[in-house]
Amino acid sequence: GGIIGVAATLMMHLNGRVAGISGIVNGLFTFSAGDWVWRLCFVVGLVAGGLLMQDLWPASFVDTTGTAYPLIIVAGLLVGFGAVMGGGCTSGHGVCGISRLSIRSVVATITFITAGVITVLVKRIFWG
Repeated sequence: GGIIGVAATLMMHLNGRVAGISGIVNGLFTFSAGDWVWRLCFVVGLVAGGLLMQDLWPASFVDTTGTAYPLIIVAGLLVGFGAVMGGGCTSGHGVCGISRLSIRSVVATITFITAGVITVLVKRIFWG
Protein backbone atom coordinates (compact mmCIF):
# COMPACT_ATOMS: atom_id res chain seq x y z
CA GLY A 1 0.00 0.00 0.00
CA GLY A 2 2.78 2.39 0.89
CA ILE A 3 4.60 1.72 -2.36
CA ILE A 4 1.40 2.39 -4.32
CA GLY A 5 0.93 5.68 -2.47
CA VAL A 6 4.51 6.77 -3.13
CA ALA A 7 4.24 5.75 -6.80
CA ALA A 8 0.96 7.66 -7.22
CA THR A 9 2.45 10.72 -5.55
CA LEU A 10 5.58 10.62 -7.72
CA MET A 11 3.46 10.15 -10.83
CA MET A 12 1.43 13.26 -9.97
CA HIS A 13 4.38 15.44 -8.93
CA LEU A 14 6.87 14.39 -11.59
CA ASN A 15 4.57 13.72 -14.53
CA GLY A 16 1.43 15.69 -13.67
CA ARG A 17 -0.67 12.56 -14.27
CA VAL A 18 -3.03 10.46 -12.22
CA ALA A 19 -1.81 6.87 -11.80
CA GLY A 20 -5.13 5.34 -12.87
CA ILE A 21 -4.39 2.04 -14.56
CA SER A 22 -7.45 1.96 -16.83
CA GLY A 23 -6.71 5.45 -18.13
CA ILE A 24 -3.05 4.64 -18.68
CA VAL A 25 -3.85 1.42 -20.55
CA ASN A 26 -6.59 3.13 -22.56
CA GLY A 27 -4.08 5.79 -23.59
CA LEU A 28 -1.89 3.07 -25.11
CA PHE A 29 -4.53 2.57 -27.77
CA THR A 30 -4.90 6.25 -28.71
CA PHE A 31 -1.26 6.65 -29.84
CA SER A 32 -0.87 10.27 -28.81
CA ALA A 33 2.54 11.62 -29.80
CA GLY A 34 4.92 11.71 -26.83
CA ASP A 35 2.34 10.14 -24.57
CA TRP A 36 2.64 6.53 -25.59
CA VAL A 37 6.16 5.71 -24.33
CA TRP A 38 5.65 6.52 -20.64
CA ARG A 39 2.34 4.63 -20.65
CA LEU A 40 4.00 1.55 -22.13
CA CYS A 41 6.84 1.78 -19.57
CA PHE A 42 4.30 2.05 -16.75
CA VAL A 43 2.38 -1.05 -17.90
CA VAL A 44 5.57 -3.03 -18.57
CA GLY A 45 6.72 -2.08 -15.06
CA LEU A 46 3.48 -3.40 -13.57
CA VAL A 47 3.81 -6.71 -15.40
CA ALA A 48 7.54 -7.00 -14.63
CA GLY A 49 6.87 -6.26 -10.96
CA GLY A 50 4.26 -8.99 -10.84
CA LEU A 51 6.59 -11.48 -12.51
CA LEU A 52 9.40 -10.55 -10.12
CA MET A 53 7.13 -11.00 -7.11
CA GLN A 54 5.98 -14.36 -8.47
CA ASP A 55 9.61 -15.50 -8.43
CA LEU A 56 10.36 -13.97 -5.03
CA TRP A 57 7.12 -14.96 -3.28
CA PRO A 58 5.43 -17.77 -5.27
CA ALA A 59 3.09 -18.74 -2.43
CA SER A 60 1.20 -15.46 -2.85
CA PHE A 61 0.26 -16.44 -6.42
CA VAL A 62 -1.34 -19.81 -5.65
CA ASP A 63 -4.95 -19.95 -6.87
CA THR A 64 -7.01 -21.15 -3.92
CA THR A 65 -10.39 -20.24 -5.40
CA GLY A 66 -10.74 -23.14 -7.81
CA THR A 67 -12.37 -20.73 -10.26
CA ALA A 68 -12.25 -21.77 -13.92
CA TYR A 69 -10.10 -19.59 -16.19
CA PRO A 70 -12.96 -18.75 -18.62
CA LEU A 71 -14.88 -17.27 -15.67
CA ILE A 72 -11.81 -15.30 -14.61
CA ILE A 73 -11.47 -13.93 -18.15
CA VAL A 74 -15.15 -12.89 -18.23
CA ALA A 75 -14.76 -11.27 -14.81
CA GLY A 76 -11.71 -9.34 -16.02
CA LEU A 77 -13.59 -8.09 -19.06
CA LEU A 78 -16.49 -7.00 -16.85
CA VAL A 79 -14.07 -5.12 -14.60
CA GLY A 80 -12.67 -3.35 -17.68
CA PHE A 81 -16.17 -2.49 -18.85
CA GLY A 82 -17.02 -1.18 -15.38
CA ALA A 83 -13.88 0.96 -15.34
CA VAL A 84 -14.95 2.55 -18.62
CA MET A 85 -18.48 3.13 -17.30
CA GLY A 86 -17.16 4.53 -14.01
CA GLY A 87 -14.75 6.90 -15.71
CA GLY A 88 -11.78 5.19 -14.10
CA CYS A 89 -10.70 2.29 -11.94
CA THR A 90 -10.01 1.74 -8.27
CA SER A 91 -6.43 2.94 -8.61
CA GLY A 92 -7.48 6.17 -10.30
CA HIS A 93 -10.46 6.90 -8.09
CA GLY A 94 -9.53 5.08 -4.88
CA VAL A 95 -5.87 5.97 -4.56
CA CYS A 96 -5.48 9.16 -6.55
CA GLY A 97 -8.97 10.68 -6.55
CA ILE A 98 -9.67 10.34 -2.84
CA SER A 99 -6.24 11.76 -2.00
CA ARG A 100 -7.18 14.81 -4.11
CA LEU A 101 -10.48 15.05 -2.17
CA SER A 102 -12.57 14.38 -5.27
CA ILE A 103 -16.22 13.77 -4.33
CA ARG A 104 -16.73 11.93 -7.62
CA SER A 105 -13.90 9.55 -6.70
CA VAL A 106 -15.27 8.97 -3.19
CA VAL A 107 -18.66 8.04 -4.66
CA ALA A 108 -17.04 5.84 -7.34
CA THR A 109 -14.88 4.04 -4.76
CA ILE A 110 -17.85 3.41 -2.47
CA THR A 111 -19.72 2.04 -5.50
CA PHE A 112 -16.80 -0.24 -6.46
CA ILE A 113 -16.48 -1.63 -2.95
CA THR A 114 -20.24 -2.09 -2.52
CA ALA A 115 -20.50 -3.93 -5.85
CA GLY A 116 -17.59 -6.15 -4.83
CA VAL A 117 -19.16 -7.02 -1.48
CA ILE A 118 -22.51 -7.81 -3.11
CA THR A 119 -20.78 -9.96 -5.75
CA VAL A 120 -18.95 -11.98 -3.09
CA LEU A 121 -22.15 -12.45 -1.09
CA VAL A 122 -24.13 -13.57 -4.15
CA LYS A 123 -21.35 -15.96 -5.17
CA ARG A 124 -21.20 -17.48 -1.69
CA ILE A 125 -24.97 -17.85 -1.43
CA PHE A 126 -25.53 -19.41 -4.86
CA TRP A 127 -22.20 -21.10 -5.67
CA GLY A 128 -20.75 -21.91 -2.25
